[in-house]
Amino acid sequence: VFRVRENSLEVYLPWLDAQWSAGHRNGTQLWRELTRQGFHGCLRVVTEWATRRRKAEKMDCDALSRTPSARTVARLMTIGRDDLSKSQTVTVAAIEGGVPQLVEAREVVAAFQAMIRKKSLADLEPWLERARSSLVAAFANGVAKDRAAVSAAISLPWSNGQTEGQITKLKLVKRQMYGRGKIDLLQARVIGAG
Repeated sequence: VFRVRENSLEVYLPWLDAQWSAGHRNGTQLWRELTRQGFHGCLRVVTEWATRRRKAEKMDCDALSRTPSARTVARLMTIGRDDLSKSQTVTVAAIEGGVPQLVEAREVVAAFQAMIRKKSLADLEPWLERARSSLVAAFANGVAKDRAAVSAAISLPWSNGQTEGQITKLKLVKRQMYGRGKIDLLQARVIGAG
């Protein structure tokens, strides 16, 4: 129904990228050269493009200069490769280059996720053997201790997700009502929330 408005720089972006890579970073100078090539846009369009490009490069440099926290590393190593931004991809590559054991740990975690999604109980024992010799050995030991529950989660079609969702909703209403009313008001809120 609605047409997306084409950017006036769209045609000139390859030339602008080449100029930027060659070291020409002045937005006004780029605009002057573009007008000689037939660009009819205003100076602000080109200077804003240069500013956005400069900020993106600065963010990429900043992301590489500071060491990410352990929580950030764990999140980056468990996200799918297709869902990472450019700076996150560069960070993951630097992490994997510096700590090769994390590559193996990432593969082990991905194998566990695939095993759960595919409901493949036959892969549990080989996965446990592989995981015990990696950085996720503590997690593998926990899975081995609770093997019956993990096997049931993989092989059975049932889930307690619906129950957990209802309990969470009930606790939320309870916290909202804390100190405000008696049991009859809480009951009305819970029944009304259902």
